[in-house]
Amino acid sequence: MSRDEAFRTLAEPAGYEEEIKKSRFVCYAARADDVEEANAFLESVRDLQATHNCWAYKIGDRYRFSDDGEPGGTAGQPILRAIEGHGLDYVVVVVTRYYGGIKLGAGGLARAYGGVAAECLRRARTLEVRPRIRAVVEIPYALSAKLYPLVVAAGARVLGEAYGERALVWEVELERERLPALEQALADASRGEAGVRALE
Repeated sequence: MSRDEAFRTLAEPAGYEEEIKKSRFVCYAARADDVEEANAFLESVRDLQATHNCWAYKIGDRYRFSDDGEPGGTAGQPILRAIEGHGLDYVVVVVTRYYGGIKLGAGGLARAYGGVAAECLRRARTLEVRPRIRAVVEIPYALSAKLYPLVVAAGARVLGEAYGERALVWEVELERERLPALEQALADASRGEAGVRALE
């Protein structure tokens, strides 16, 4: 999935804790816009006193996971499957295990790590992120008060303002998919005197 497409991610960091056969599993999850953010989050929640700090991230087409000493395929992959199963992207999840003295076996470990990660993500607040672009809006001075509400209604955020010879010029940011509708609304309301063009 490229950043040119909408995606669902975490609105804020999330946590969840569960005891399974005397082992304590603590899960932390957060949005990560790049690998550096994912690694920084991992380092910030890693507990060196814990038995294992297993993790996974999915950032667009990039993904990675670690079993951190657990048998291969029993921790990192189930965590990654939980991320994918919730339809999330740009997310990092860390599940820390404090061993309680009872072995869980490969299947039990996979269910524990995947289940704790899935429950953490199920409880987490999510949001849909739509791709945004920058654009320039040019509006004749006489029409600026009339047309400004159209710019706001399109969900555009004004980043800067300049004064041209005949027109007010705004640099705005808005969802890519809303640009054609804004272009049409401005043209209709100004009889073609106002316009918008994408910068990217």
